[in-house]
Amino acid sequence: MGGFLKFFIRYLGARLIVCFLVIFVGVTITFLIPRLIPGSNPAEIAVRRLQMAGAYLPPESVEPMREALLKLYGLEGSMIEQYFRYWRELLKGNLGPSFASFPTPVVVLISRSLPWTVGLLALTAVVSWVIGTLLGGVASYRGKRLWVRVFEMFSNAVRPIPYYIFALTLLIIFAYVLRWFPAGGAFQVGIVPSFSSTFVKSVIKHGFLPALSLIIIGMGAWFLNMRNLASGVTHEDFVIFAHQMKIKESTILKNYVMKTAMPAQLTGLALQLGTVFSGTIITEIVFNYPGLGTLAFTAIMQSDYNLIMGITLCSIVAVAFATLLVDLLLPFVDPRIQYTGGAG
Repeated sequence: MGGFLKFFIRYLGARLIVCFLVIFVGVTITFLIPRLIPGSNPAEIAVRRLQMAGAYLPPESVEPMREALLKLYGLEGSMIEQYFRYWRELLKGNLGPSFASFPTPVVVLISRSLPWTVGLLALTAVVSWVIGTLLGGVASYRGKRLWVRVFEMFSNAVRPIPYYIFALTLLIIFAYVLRWFPAGGAFQVGIVPSFSSTFVKSVIKHGFLPALSLIIIGMGAWFLNMRNLASGVTHEDFVIFAHQMKIKESTILKNYVMKTAMPAQLTGLALQLGTVFSGTIITEIVFNYPGLGTLAFTAIMQSDYNLIMGITLCSIVAVAFATLLVDLLLPFVDPRIQYTGGAG
């Protein structure tokens, strides 16, 4: 037991180092990119917007205003000084004020939108993964069944459709033609957010269409991926040997076929959960959903670099920790991967 604990700590330590290294590199790149783009200085942009809006700025007041904005947004001093200041404030949980929604802090804006994105996108990602993985594993073993052929045809037909076309089609049919569901928003206007049954029902009704679109698209992709992975496993020697040993078909499917193909599926799920924050823009814009995707689109359109950096950091941290979680879970799923081995 002591030997296992020592190896596990070594295994965990190595992956924690990689996790934090990924976050460090990601934060550094996120810090550098906006500052290296020509003409991306937010202080200059703010001054130009005031001038374009018709506001009169005396020439002698422009420079003091620019310096005040640079200090306010933490952009004064050299790049090195800004970098260390950025890390210091980041470790305090301060991402600075939003340029477009000044003086609201970026952390406040993200905290308002994050629950909607996690609730919708993370939930649908897990549901589509579970259904697609289970059906794909069974389909690889029961390929001649009618339902397998029908579901495979459906998945192949849906997968090439661009997501925004599919989402718009559902929106037009169910929101505008049949009028079964709302056309947008997260809940009915006028309802105060709470844990009341009225609010919960409104949230479910408004989130049904975006959730349905994501589950259908995601389920088809996971189904095809798992079927292809598991189909290759069914021809492996250990599976053929298990058949010859007269092991139950259900046991072979569960413990030999699906368990062997599961690590690749788990890795894909971790990466998808990590990129939920950056991959929600189309979904939330089509359905006018108030999550991080809509917030990111607004930030990009308004050149709100503090907010863009904050959302990007959420995605970086999510990918790093999701990958870490999968690395820790894989040895339990796949016996070929051990905490004591180099392959883990």
